[in-house]
Amino acid sequence: MTSIAFPSHYTGTRKRTFNRLISTALSLFEDGQLPPVSEVASHADVSRATAYRYFPTHSDLVSAIVSESLGPILTCLPDSQKTEERIQELLLFAYPRMFQYEVALRAALQVSLQQWAAARSSTVKVEKRLVRGHRKDIFAMIVEPMKDDFSPEIIEKVKRSFSLIYGSEVFLVMKDIWNMDNTEVIKINQWIATAIYNQSIKDNEKSQ
Repeated sequence: MTSIAFPSHYTGTRKRTFNRLISTALSLFEDGQLPPVSEVASHADVSRATAYRYFPTHSDLVSAIVSESLGPILTCLPDSQKTEERIQELLLFAYPRMFQYEVALRAALQVSLQQWAAARSSTVKVEKRLVRGHRKDIFAMIVEPMKDDFSPEIIEKVKRSFSLIYGSEVFLVMKDIWNMDNTEVIKINQWIATAIYNQSIKDNEKSQ
């Protein structure tokens, strides 16, 4: 899995200010906090007005942290031309980075769940929703080699199944419930990925 440069539209002073806010937010997350934009600004010694120009809402802040943390993953390119190898590459490449920024990813998941709960209440105004759709693009790339030999229905099942073994939600099951360490998390997800792909082969053979 090869990483390409993660683009940024900020340069010079704006880039330095952006980086200071992001690094400060990450430090606060590592301390177990879920700080609002105003608190991040205070700790970063940046005015609130400036901070809100970068991050108008808390969702914007969390989304930016996730994007910065996972930038190399979101822009990675596979070395293999086989789906069964691409998914293994992705897991080996992505999970060490996810573990490095686990606190930030858990914070993003918490914000997403809070917004989901608030949206169900007609009395609560929900701020801009946190977008968590990066994996759709990633798995479209992973299954691209299957397009000539598998039906669209099977390919769609593989994409959706792969999405269950990738992301911060996995931490809740593998680490919080089963007490797995980082190495075990990667290995079990590699095993599941192989099982998913092998099942797709069987289903494809039955349909022909």
